[in-house]
Amino acid sequence: MDDQTDAQAGPHKNEPHHDGLGTRLNWLRAAVLGANDGIVSTAGLVVGVAGATDSRSTLLTAGMAGLLAGSLSMAAGEYVSVSTQRDSEQAALALEREELATTPQAELDELTGLLEDRGISQELAREVAEQLTARDALGAHARVELGINPDELTNPWHAAGASFVSFTIGALLPLLAIVLPPTSWRLAVTVVSVLLALVGCGWASARLGSAPIGPAILRNAAGGAIAMAITYAVGELLGATGAV
Repeated sequence: MDDQTDAQAGPHKNEPHHDGLGTRLNWLRAAVLGANDGIVSTAGLVVGVAGATDSRSTLLTAGMAGLLAGSLSMAAGEYVSVSTQRDSEQAALALEREELATTPQAELDELTGLLEDRGISQELAREVAEQLTARDALGAHARVELGINPDELTNPWHAAGASFVSFTIGALLPLLAIVLPPTSWRLAVTVVSVLLALVGCGWASARLGSAPIGPAILRNAAGGAIAMAITYAVGELLGATGAV
């Protein structure tokens, strides 16, 4: 009997339906993009410096400065951005809470109308709205009207930390690739390592976004290659003119 029930349940029986799945995917996508930024920006920096000088200490200093500046900038920017978003969400929830307290009937009518707009019949929409209101009026309006889950508001500190860590991890690859190998191998090792890493980031971002993998990989690798080529050319030019 249990086997028959499982068969009737079909392929959706074990399908995860978690409220926070979309949020987690967004965080994963942000982490991949942060690592990608760390790879490209640091690779461009150290390859540019390598075009001007062979000094390992200079490359290490420039790479570490770029890593710290980039990771701190990413963290600060993400903190400010997410803090603004969280403030907006909290303000919207406060307004909704006030409206529920002062005009509950109008809010019930509004929720009913929103459910009707989603294709539910008027009678069923009214019944659902009443049940949702009785259970958690603010939560119902937040999700249906505002598109906000009041139990999962964005956390600016989490966003800042994730951006700092992901950028740092990405930036370490080109930094280590440029300072660890012998002088004659530095550029080749760095370019190959960076391109492979960018292929991986392009693949991951495409999978997380359910986008075509080939174009994402091509764009990512091509962008990194162009950035390194330009910065290396500029570095060589400055080194040849004695500006560095």
